[in-house]
Order: sequence, then structure tokens, then C-alpha cells
Amino acid sequence: MVSIEVHNASVDFPIFDAKTRSLKKAVLGKVGGKIGTEARVPVIEALHDITLTLKEGDRVALVGHNGAGKSTLLRLLSGIYEPTRGTSRIRGKIAPVFDLAVGMDPEISGLENIMIRGLFLGMSRKEMEKRVDDISNFTELGDYLHLPLRTYSTGMRVRLALGVVTSIDPEILLLDEGIGAVDAAFMTKARDRLVDLVRRSGMLVFASHSDDLLFELCNTAIWMDEGQVKMQGSLREVLTAYKGRDPFEHMSKETLERLGETG
Repeated sequence: MVSIEVHNASVDFPIFDAKTRSLKKAVLGKVGGKIGTEARVPVIEALHDITLTLKEGDRVALVGHNGAGKSTLLRLLSGIYEPTRGTSRIRGKIAPVFDLAVGMDPEISGLENIMIRGLFLGMSRKEMEKRVDDISNFTELGDYLHLPLRTYSTGMRVRLALGVVTSIDPEILLLDEGIGAVDAAFMTKARDRLVDLVRRSGMLVFASHSDDLLFELCNTAIWMDEGQVKMQGSLREVLTAYKGRDPFEHMSKETLERLGETG
């Protein structure tokens, strides 16, 4: 059974300045070769006292201003960060998609990068071999797929990365907001694949500033503020509290129709 359980978890980051950048210097003082106690390193508490229970079928939006702790929470939920205090328990295969470019090598071809990126996201080589043709057709990159990634424009790289990301079969899908920062025309084409990706996943946690995407992919939300959970509930209620207005008021008629809402 897919699940994530976080109990009273906090994540701290030590801050080293020019004088204390060395961990050895910060820990070992010059007091007869023994551990000194006068050296102190300031610590930033990026997350504070987080308690969450997520289960299979959950589609959760993470909202909050930049620096509120959304990305740090995603990394805690993925197991990249261990809690400094408290506990975090994850059951299920995780596909963390925090940066479309992660796991891609500029010196090898687009086709080779499809394999590497897929392996990075937890797929097997055989699974990716079955998906190569579909990904190639989706990207519309043609012969460019045989050229090194460094010859690609930014838009071409996004097409390749998004093609791979939307081809995987994750149990726990963690998306950071960068996936929404792509060319609008291509995002329209990719929307159906993204929706299908979420449908195939056992659980979704998605951090984004795009109300349209959040309403299309999620049904509940968590509002992060200063590293803490400020509010958790239905997506519309949380976004209304966070933004101080009903998000449907500013959506286009086409968007509302697609979401099956009348506003």
C-alpha cells in the first residue's frame, strides 16, 4: 500500500560563513586537541513540526510564496532529506520530478538521454526501450535525437525531458513547480499526457503557482508558510484562504469549462 507518514518532522540547515565553512573547524576547537564548545554554527529551520498522512489516491497541491518551504517539504517526502527531528516513513516507489534537466548529460544524444533519464526516475532499461518510440514522436525532435544534448535549444531540452517524465509509471509522483514553466503551446500538447501521468500514479504531491494546473491535477491542498503547514483542506478552500479570493473568479471561461465548473 502506497503511503507517506510524517510526524513532528523538522529539517535544519547549518549555515557556514567564511570563518566556519569547514565542518572540521566548526567541530574541532584548538583546546589541547579536544572537541571545543565555543564554536557555534547558525542553523536555519527550513521545516518546523510537520505532521502529514498521505495515502494512495491522494492528489495534493502544495501552495505558498517562494521560500515558504514547498520544495524542502517535497524533498522530505521523497526521502532526499532526512528529518533533523521527528520521523518520516515512505511506502512505495517514488518518482521525484524537481528539475526537468536532472539526470541528463549534455555530451550524449537525445536518445541516450531518454534511457538515462528514465533510469534516474526508477524505470528499468527494458521499460524505457518500450517507450522510446512514443517519446520520440511526442517530442517531434526528429533527427535531433541523434545529436548531443548540448546542441539543443532550451525549448528542445524541455520537450525531451517532459516526454520522458510523462512516460513513467510512478507509485508516488512528486512534482515541483518548474514543470509548469514551459512553452505555453507545447504545454497545451503535453497537458493530456500530464493528466494521464497523474492518473497512472498512486499518489501525487504537486507544488505550483498555476491555479489551472492545480485544479486539473489535484483535489486537496496544503498551504506552506515559513516552513510550517498553515492550512490543509480542499483545494478551493485553501487557495481562497491563501490568495484572499476565490481562484475561479479569475479563470477563463474555457478553463472553467474544461474543469467542469461554472465559477
